[in-house]
Amino acid sequence: MRDPEVILRRKTAFGTSTISMIQDLIILGLLMDGPKHGYQIKKLIREIAAKYASIESTSIYYPLRRMQKEGLLSEKHIKTKKHHEKFVYHITQKGRAAFKKMLYKNFLMLERPFINTDVSLYFLKYTDKNMVEKRLCQRMNWLKRIENWLIKTEEDLEKNRRKHSLALIIRHNIELIKTEIKFSRYLIKCAF
Repeated sequence: MRDPEVILRRKTAFGTSTISMIQDLIILGLLMDGPKHGYQIKKLIREIAAKYASIESTSIYYPLRRMQKEGLLSEKHIKTKKHHEKFVYHITQKGRAAFKKMLYKNFLMLERPFINTDVSLYFLKYTDKNMVEKRLCQRMNWLKRIENWLIKTEEDLEKNRRKHSLALIIRHNIELIKTEIKFSRYLIKCAF
């Protein structure tokens, strides 16, 4: 078995960082549903992926150009009614193959989630215990609000029988939040 730390630090098979691979995976996945122009892709990332996957879309045009150069997608120029030019992106066969490879590889990624509390815990000896306890209680309240929102979202998805994959993502996030709440309780109880 390989050293877990090595697994966590390795680069992807495509020579890019994990964040870049996830961004490519999302863009290619959105294009699997059909051609889209850049703004549509960015909007979908914001509306769907960012809501469920903690991914932000800063500039997607650089990855689009890079993936185009790699042959993963193609671009068509379309004139709009207002005589503007839009670039519509299509996934290529090579892009479909890369998407499937990344998708299956992503199931095996064991990235350690970066939780900013860990950094604060590392420097705990420099803190005021009352302030830390106050902040942890505030954190617990926020986590509970997020948990409630996730549970309501899960219920809404079940009522509407919408997208099984989104329900799984919500369930995964609920379990992560529950673990964070449990650990925060432990910190409040045991660390002081």
